[in-house]
Amino acid sequence: MASQAPAIPGFRPLYKQVKQLLLERLIGGFWKPGDLLPSEFQLAAELGVSQGTVRKALDEMTAENMLVRRQGRGTFVAEHDQEHALFHFFKMTDRQGQPLVPESRVLRRSLGTARKEEATRLQIEAEAAVIRITRIRSIAGKPVIFERLTLPHQIFPGLNDGRELPNTLYTLFARDYGITVGKAVEKLRAVPASAEVARHLDLERHHPLLEIDRVALALDGQPVEWRISLCNTADTAYSVTLA
Repeated sequence: MASQAPAIPGFRPLYKQVKQLLLERLIGGFWKPGDLLPSEFQLAAELGVSQGTVRKALDEMTAENMLVRRQGRGTFVAEHDQEHALFHFFKMTDRQGQPLVPESRVLRRSLGTARKEEATRLQIEAEAAVIRITRIRSIAGKPVIFERLTLPHQIFPGLNDGRELPNTLYTLFARDYGITVGKAVEKLRAVPASAEVARHLDLERHHPLLEIDRVALALDGQPVEWRISLCNTADTAYSVTLA
C-alpha cells in the first residue's frame, strides 16, 4: 500500500485563504455593516480563484453570522441591529421555547483598573483601564437576570461618560466603535444567589441560579467584553440548537 504524502506544515485550503482575505477587509473597515459585497464572479476575478472557492468561503462566513445572504439581492455584511444581536446572542426562552425580549436597567457604571481575572479574560495588561457595568434585565416587568460586564477602556473610550446604553450593547459596539462581535465563548454552571443578587431579583438568598460566563470576541478574535449573567430560570430556559 502506497504511503500517504505528508501534510504540508501550515497548509490551508484555498477557500480558507480567501476567507481570511475577506475577513481582513471586514476587520479593516473596507466593508462596513450593511454593505453589499461584490458578486461571487467579481470576487473570483479579483482574487484569481474559481467562483466555487469564493462561494465556499462566503458560505462559511454566512454560517458564522459575519455575512447575510438575501435572496435576489446578494451578500451583505451582517449588522448587529437590535433584533439580530438580541436573538443571536440572547438564548433565554420561555418554557415553550419561545424567544424572550429583555429590558435592561443599569445599576452602576464605573472606570477602574483591571483585576487579575479581568485582565486574563480580556487579554489585556494587568491594571489596564476597564469599564464595569452592572445591570438588571427584566422580562415582562420581572427582574430575572443580574449582569456584571467588564470592557477594555482602550477599545471603548468614553463609554463610561453616562450616556444611555441600549438594550443590546453589541449594537452600540458596532455603531459607535466599529467593533463587530463575531462570536462568544460561554461556560454555564449552577450557583447560589448572593445577598445582593437575591435582593435585586426578588429571591431568597442562596436561591439556585444559572451563571453564564461569556467572553465576546471581535472578528479578529480579540476579547472585547467579559460578562457574568446570573439568571433565575424558574420560568425560563437557556436554549441552544446544536447542528
